[in-house]
Amino acid sequence: MTTVKKLASRRWWYLMPIIFITYSLAYLDRANYGFAAAAGIEHDLNISKGTSSLIGALFFLGYFFFQVPGAIYAVKRSVRKMIFVSLILWGACAAATGFVSNIPMLMAIRFTLGVVEAAVMPAMLIYISNWFTKGERSRANTFLILGNPVTVLWMSIVSGYLITAYGWREMFIIEGVPAIIWAFCWWVLVRDKPSEVSWLSEQEKKDLQEVMDSEQQNIKPVRNYGEALRSRNVIMLCAVHALWSVGVYGFMMWMPSIIKSAASLDMVTVGWLSAAPYLFAVVMMLTVSWLSDKLQNRKLFIWPLLCVAGAAFFTSYLIGPDHFWISYTLLIIAAGCMYAPYGPFFALIPELLPRNVSGVSIGLINSFGALGAFLGAWLVGYLNGLTGSPSMSYTFMAIALVLSVVLMANVRTPKENH
Repeated sequence: MTTVKKLASRRWWYLMPIIFITYSLAYLDRANYGFAAAAGIEHDLNISKGTSSLIGALFFLGYFFFQVPGAIYAVKRSVRKMIFVSLILWGACAAATGFVSNIPMLMAIRFTLGVVEAAVMPAMLIYISNWFTKGERSRANTFLILGNPVTVLWMSIVSGYLITAYGWREMFIIEGVPAIIWAFCWWVLVRDKPSEVSWLSEQEKKDLQEVMDSEQQNIKPVRNYGEALRSRNVIMLCAVHALWSVGVYGFMMWMPSIIKSAASLDMVTVGWLSAAPYLFAVVMMLTVSWLSDKLQNRKLFIWPLLCVAGAAFFTSYLIGPDHFWISYTLLIIAAGCMYAPYGPFFALIPELLPRNVSGVSIGLINSFGALGAFLGAWLVGYLNGLTGSPSMSYTFMAIALVLSVVLMANVRTPKENH
């Protein structure tokens, strides 16, 4: 096994920075709308509160429809080609948001951004499953998904400064360009499979392939996509991810507005306060993914944490804006516990399904996450506008998280089936 250990370190050092930067840029260009909303895009384009929350959420509708086609292309053709084209298109869409002059144009750009980013997450998870073994996958997935809170962490601060210095239009343009530049770096650096690279020896490639093949032997075979997508576990995981995403994306999209309305603060301070929950999330994600790989018990690190997140949301709602700092601390706990289970969750899917169908199943499960994200981003913004306070939306997110806990606790893993 010494060769595998040597091999592991080289794969981590070469691939993880590339994976992280790519997903980080995707996240930057979808999450910055929340800052534009807090900074006056609604006033400038004469958008009502209800329409604003729909515009913020339209991204996820485009994202929902194109996940499975994207996953099928990634499995059958090439992750490398798909991500290269996606990077250029989403960078262009994000920058184009800075030039919008009316509501229909903004709606079309947000929806198109969702379409061109749809394949990124399933394609990246498929890519990781080609390069990393079962004992490494939770950590590898976490380095990918860390692109989410880490990006929001620095974006919260940078966007606050950019809006203050230039305005929301310039923020979109400046934050859209890096994805286009990175596309060409991606094309040069990345190959689809270990067998195609020159930086691994033939022996290292062979050792890795042997481990991957042996892991597939214990998984019950599934004939085709239809059988996999209709299976009990896949349906339940789709529902879990949808309900979980209601909480995550409702929180992410409207955190700046919630903080701004709860305490009269300037945009730079809102940026710094919006960053803290994501810092805690990063620490939690790294700790949980390491424990999940060490103990090889995925469920233990998913539903209990979502349960704590739901409780923190609800308690934050009960305390209300009168005790801002206590309420804010509970939101930090909720963020950490919502983000931490992602690594174990996506490591579980290839352990439940054979290689021929796991990639497309990831696409379907993630597409339902996008549907939940659409509902979360739209309804949270809508409820905030309707009631004039975030209390109802907190309750809505807490209920969604509790339902995801109940379903996740009932997913059957291979160990439980024996």
